[in-house]
Amino acid sequence: MTTRKEFDHGLELLHNLLVEMGHFVDKALEQSMKALSETDTQLAQRIISEDTKLNQLEHDVTELGSKLIATQQPVAKDLRRILSAFKIASDLERMGDLCVNISKLVVRLDGQPLIKPLIDLPRMSAIVQTMTYESIQSFVQENVDLAYKMAADDDQVDALCAQISHELLALMMENPRNISQASILNFVARHIERIGDHATNIGESVVYLVTNSRPDLNR
Repeated sequence: MTTRKEFDHGLELLHNLLVEMGHFVDKALEQSMKALSETDTQLAQRIISEDTKLNQLEHDVTELGSKLIATQQPVAKDLRRILSAFKIASDLERMGDLCVNISKLVVRLDGQPLIKPLIDLPRMSAIVQTMTYESIQSFVQENVDLAYKMAADDDQVDALCAQISHELLALMMENPRNISQASILNFVARHIERIGDHATNIGESVVYLVTNSRPDLNR
């Protein structure tokens, strides 16, 4: 059995790993949107290749959390804290995968000019970046109010996604030559929306950690 001091140190390391994963996702989303706006295939390829780093961080969270459970045999909130860390790491890893998917769509564009200026997609991305940061802060601070803020932010993202899909459909109907790229941009919007959903999942994990009850923030 480890001492309480060692256990608390392990929890701090767990928090640090999740913060690092959050920063990684934030940067990956920012860079994937930059690659899209500039149709920068090389940047997109770099984002794709760096995804293994996020996978390793998730593995580190799993290893550390499992070790803490095995050596300390935590109960109640201590156990929920580690179980929440596992779930949050899984959500962050999936968010990174979705950034990779956006980058792969940029590669598919192959440098072709965009059919419309990007306005709402960057707005969506900015909201989701904020959600990503705040979701991790809500975990570190055990801030339930910040966790519930995810639901309101996610509603904004969903509304923008619906608006973008409607505008892209209009472009497809206007000119069949727009169909291929409009479909790609629509997939980008869907991926950003899904990243936001995973951020709200993190909010749910925080509420579970603090209250031992998991709400549905993705309604």
